[in-house]
Amino acid sequence: MDVKSAIKFMLISTLAFACMNSIVKYLVNISAYQIVFFRSISSLFFTFPYLLKNKIPLLGNNKKLMIFRGLVGVTSMTLYFMSTKYLPIGTAISLRYMAPIFAAIFAVFLLKEKVKIWQWFFFAIAFAGVIILKGFDTQINNYGLLLIFGAAIFSGMVYVLLSKIGKGDHPVVVVNYFMVIATIVGGVLSINHWVNPVGKEWYLLFSLGVFGYFGQVYMTKAFQTASTTQVAPLKYIEVIFTVLFGIFIFAEIYTIWSLLGIALIILGLVLNVLYKSKLQNKK
Repeated sequence: MDVKSAIKFMLISTLAFACMNSIVKYLVNISAYQIVFFRSISSLFFTFPYLLKNKIPLLGNNKKLMIFRGLVGVTSMTLYFMSTKYLPIGTAISLRYMAPIFAAIFAVFLLKEKVKIWQWFFFAIAFAGVIILKGFDTQINNYGLLLIFGAAIFSGMVYVLLSKIGKGDHPVVVVNYFMVIATIVGGVLSINHWVNPVGKEWYLLFSLGVFGYFGQVYMTKAFQTASTTQVAPLKYIEVIFTVLFGIFIFAEIYTIWSLLGIALIILGLVLNVLYKSKLQNKK
């Protein structure tokens, strides 16, 4: 295992996703539906050529599940993009990372998986962070909070659907389904909310797919290069990059309470990742 390369790959991935988050925040005049459309259609310029070049069947095997995953995924993406209009970008991305908690709850009922007591304790730490954010940070907008929790819940459902799909289909086929569905849904919903991009907004909109694609590619490379225990906690560096961008680019102000809340959310989720990896290594 090449840990140094894995760390480098994950840093590139988290930086790419943080850049994508910041562009979404910057495009305040563009509707969330339109951002979904451009984020998705620009990714298709990477996924389709890859599948065709490697002669991978476009339709795959688990068609119904992948369509459902696409619909659930585009719902999560739309709610997340909408929430950035009302919340500091660092806060939004931190709360969206609550998805693994909802995924664990869904897995209990849908996949009959068991969640250990320690995991519930780590989830409680993360939820304590949410309570601090909501209870002590007066900047938190209630509507934005509702949107981002919806995004996290649907993102948690995506985790479960990906588990159901398993290795029966190539990862790029699954992503391609998601991007095609998101392009269609985002395009249709954009019709009544369309704003003609001006100047550099065109470049920024199409760059969403570029940053999103390379974020996914380098994250995959990182997980392929080193163990989950070594790599998974590093993905939360995205929050740090995003908060820094929020401060220096958008002049967002994070109170001590908001930073404490974000720290507790990340702490609880990282501890859960490490604990799950430890359990898997014992098997």
